[in-house]
Amino acid sequence: MPSLLSLYRKILFGRKPGWNQQPLPNIYVQASNVVLSQDKISQYAAVCSFEYDGMTLPPTYLYVWAFRLHAMIFTHKAVTFPLLGMLHLKNSISVLRPVRADETLIVQCELTTSRTTDAGLEFDLVSKVFVGEELVWQALSTYLYRIESAGRRARPPKASEMVWENVQQWRLTDDLGRRYAKASGDYNLIHLHPLLSKRFGFERVLAHGMWSKAQVMSQLMTFVGDRPFQVDVEFKLPVFMPSEVTFAFESIENGKRFEMRDVKGRRPHLQGSITYL
Repeated sequence: MPSLLSLYRKILFGRKPGWNQQPLPNIYVQASNVVLSQDKISQYAAVCSFEYDGMTLPPTYLYVWAFRLHAMIFTHKAVTFPLLGMLHLKNSISVLRPVRADETLIVQCELTTSRTTDAGLEFDLVSKVFVGEELVWQALSTYLYRIESAGRRARPPKASEMVWENVQQWRLTDDLGRRYAKASGDYNLIHLHPLLSKRFGFERVLAHGMWSKAQVMSQLMTFVGDRPFQVDVEFKLPVFMPSEVTFAFESIENGKRFEMRDVKGRRPHLQGSITYL
C-alpha cells in the first residue's frame, strides 16, 4: 500500500493547471497481500466509538485502505485539477460479510465514470475488497471538482422531515482531526490544525466526512449485527471543530435512516440510510 503522507505531498503541494474540460479516463489500481494492524484498527475503533472485539473490523474501516488508492488516482497525470478543489459528495458502503482483522486482502479501486453538472465535474470511484476470490466489501464514492459559475447561488441544504426524537448530542474536540489522522493515516492538513486549515481558505478545522459516517455507524451496529448491509450517505454542510452536533435515526422499511445536524437540529451535516441486503 502507498504512503498517504508521500501522496499528500504531491496532492497538496504539487502544481496542477486545472480541469482541462475533458472527461476523465478509466483509471484502475490494485494492492495485493494487504495485512492489517491490530493497533491501528483499535485506534480507529476508539476514535469512531466502535466496540471492537479484536476480530471483526468496523464496517467503515476498509475505506481507510481504499482511500489510499483514491489518492493514487488523484495524483494521476490525467487528473489535471487539484485535490483542494474537490468535495466528497456521497459515499455508499456495502458489507457483504463481516471481515476479520487477520484476513489477507486484495484492495482494488477504479475511476469509472465522470460527468459535467451545473456545479462542475462529478466522478465516481468504485472500491472493492476481496479475500481470495470472494468479494467481501465494496464502496462507491462520488466526488465533485467544483467550478464557480457566474450567477449560480448555492442554496443551503435543508434537514429532512424525519421524526427528530431521542436526539443524541456529540461534542467534537479540536484534537479530533489529529486523532482520526493518526488512526487512519489520512493527514489532510485541513483536518489537523487551524493554522494549517487557514492556509487553504478555512477559518477553522474541518472534521473528516468519513469520521462522521463512521461515528454514525458505530451507533447503529446494534441493529445490523452480522447481517449484510449497505449504508449510503450524502455529505451536506461541513463540520467545524470544536463544535457540537446532534444525531438521530428512525426505522424505515428494511433498515434505518439517520441525520447528523447542527446543535440546534436545523441544518444537516450528513444524511443517510442503512438497508439490509
